[in-house]
Amino acid sequence: MTITQPDLSVFETLESEVRSYCRGWPTVFDRAQGSRMYDEDGHEYLDFFAGAGSLNYGHNNPVLKRALIDYLERDGVTHGLDMSTTAKRAFLESFQNLVLRPRDLPYKVMFPGPTGTNAVESALKLARKVKGRESIVSFTNAFHGMSLGSLAVTGNAFKRAGAGIPLVHGTPMPFDHYLDGQVPDFLWFERLLEDQGSGLNKPAAVIVETVQGEGGINVARAEWLRALEALCRRQDMLLIVDDIQMGCGRTGAFFSFEEAGISPDIVTVSKSISGYGLPMALTLFKPELDVWEPGEHNGTFRGNNPAFVTAAAALQTYWSDGPAMEKQTRARGEQVEQALVALVDEHRADIVEYRGRGLVWGIEFRDKERATRIARRAFELGLLIETSGPESEVVKLLPALTITADELDEGLRTLTRAVRETA
Repeated sequence: MTITQPDLSVFETLESEVRSYCRGWPTVFDRAQGSRMYDEDGHEYLDFFAGAGSLNYGHNNPVLKRALIDYLERDGVTHGLDMSTTAKRAFLESFQNLVLRPRDLPYKVMFPGPTGTNAVESALKLARKVKGRESIVSFTNAFHGMSLGSLAVTGNAFKRAGAGIPLVHGTPMPFDHYLDGQVPDFLWFERLLEDQGSGLNKPAAVIVETVQGEGGINVARAEWLRALEALCRRQDMLLIVDDIQMGCGRTGAFFSFEEAGISPDIVTVSKSISGYGLPMALTLFKPELDVWEPGEHNGTFRGNNPAFVTAAAALQTYWSDGPAMEKQTRARGEQVEQALVALVDEHRADIVEYRGRGLVWGIEFRDKERATRIARRAFELGLLIETSGPESEVVKLLPALTITADELDEGLRTLTRAVRETA
């Protein structure tokens, strides 16, 4: 693909240096539909990024778009704080009937604000209020958001440094596979909890991702998650699952923890819950934890009614017929894995391993700068992929769940070419 140099002057002059994705994809995007994006010069890109997991149903999904346009054209409420609205009611009823009840999950639903880090902050705040303790345990290579409370339970040193102040009341423990099986799971953690001289304050909660997306596509085993839940129960700690990127069907089931058979006390959901890329977040928790006083945690944009409209439409469209979406995601995941097996066979000396679940996959390279070169070359070839991991050493694949088998195959062929051409 021949790409002429776009005019980026207004972005470079007026926009902060903090911008990042645009540096890896130096073009000006104009429109998008399904799994395709188009820049202002008409160049086409296959999207294996999906808004960092916010577009599980693709760009401008026609069913969701129709629901949104109809709502706006009839002057439906757009901003409603936490007022009761028809849009919120439709979402809550759909969420209860299509997600919570079929899974026998009795969660209360809280709208903490528009973003994932809002959901995490409210989860941590609630856990501390319920247990009357300050400490939260997180895991190595975790990522939970960019506000101060979320950064305190995030592992990435670069992102933590941006806080500019000490990040306290959080303690990291080894994630699954972190010690390569040399130490039994949770031996260190439980020893610290039981030893009065360990210096570890009794935690209010443990927060975990079942698959660490930003941390490098690190996949926790189901048995590890079950052991973590059992530890939390023994030690009177709440279990928080951060399902912001891995929820809404990304790993197959609607919630990523379903396969492990665990029952978290608190769950954070965002990104694709609106279905359309509109800001929306949920904090879910067991009814006995609902100890909030009215207005104790609030926010101006916690009632994003257009997001409620598209969220309800997404649930009714993709989660009303039982396991159909889950089966499709797993089938697409098997298609990705077959391609990655072949890629590893071809580049065995260069690749540490591939790993993933459902439609989130990562390829770790021995040369830690290789992943960035591959992502850059893929962009030149018309494929959008990002990197992850503490040193950006992992190529991350995050296509829409609605991607067709042919589109997926096309993108995997382009990825293979990018790997070959950056050897």
